[in-house]
Amino acid sequence: MAAAQGRLSDGKGGMDEAKNTGEDLGQEGAAPPLPFRTAVDAMRGARLRPQIEVETTPAPTRLAPYAHALEAAVVDGEQELADGRLVLLHDPAGHDAWRGTFRLVTLVRAELEPEMAADPLLPEVCWSWLTGALSARDLTYGEPSGTVTRASSHYFGGLSERPAASQIEIRASWTPREGPGGVPDTAAHLVAWCDLLAQVAGLPPAAPGDASVVTLPQRRGPQSR
Repeated sequence: MAAAQGRLSDGKGGMDEAKNTGEDLGQEGAAPPLPFRTAVDAMRGARLRPQIEVETTPAPTRLAPYAHALEAAVVDGEQELADGRLVLLHDPAGHDAWRGTFRLVTLVRAELEPEMAADPLLPEVCWSWLTGALSARDLTYGEPSGTVTRASSHYFGGLSERPAASQIEIRASWTPREGPGGVPDTAAHLVAWCDLLAQVAGLPPAAPGDASVVTLPQRRGPQSR
């Protein structure tokens, strides 16, 4: 599966950090605390749409004492419709900017038709996909932050036969509400994030009532894997 490339920014500190080579270890290689282990186990047990392939990937090391990262792709046969990365951060001492001990940080991207990318309302609509996906799962969260970026590529010379390409990227972060034992419902947040990924890819809702915001009306043809 192709990993989401480029920067991830949570709006409260960049994601351009070195990645660890192990999984879910603290900055000093210490065993993770129970709330973090519980949150990660819940994500691993989440039931997701069959079109979405998810796997773990090395996590950033300097954003928080503990981190767990996933990358995902929306796949149709041999074609990849959208991809993204989701990082769970945990600081047992709490973080002033997060207003909590956990933080979720994401990058989601997909290619669009140039006409769709030119829509002046596209950034607001894309942000509503994120907040709508969380609301549709009845999730409570705080301190949302992020950016929506659209980029266009035009080809010349030896590449002039390639059609112009436009891409949308959603970079965002939010603080999930902590439940019993100080652990947020990370499985539900992962499912909501996959709802966002599916919507960016142009898939219909998984079930009636799953989508509370507009769907992507037109997108560029899927990319070969």
